[in-house]
Amino acid sequence: NYKKALSQLEKFIAQYHNLNELEKQGLIQSFEYTYELAWKNIKDFYENQGEINIQGSKDAFRLAFNRHLINNGEQWMQMMEDRNLTTHSYDETISNNIIQNIYQNYIHLFRYLKKALENIENN
Repeated sequence: NYKKALSQLEKFIAQYHNLNELEKQGLIQSFEYTYELAWKNIKDFYENQGEINIQGSKDAFRLAFNRHLINNGEQWMQMMEDRNLTTHSYDETISNNIIQNIYQNYIHLFRYLKKALENIENN
């Protein structure tokens, strides 16, 4: 569930400045999981509206941005690139850059998406 994944990621974010190496790996895994659920929720949302051409996260994020479900399309594209780099999380420089981006940018994008989906559910 996207909300649960985001909640778990937020727990890591709350401890951002005090994370040890193992917890940093946990934060990256939590980010990966939240990312996957984010784009799949977007895909499901638009498929329920008849959109059938969403092949992956790039398609999902572009459509969501063009339809104003998400904001800041460039950061979502950067997030997608960082997600692809998480397979190299053994590289400390890459890992630390991704963690910083999660803390400074991506958590806000995930929260915005959560609110947007909740607003749609409630209307």
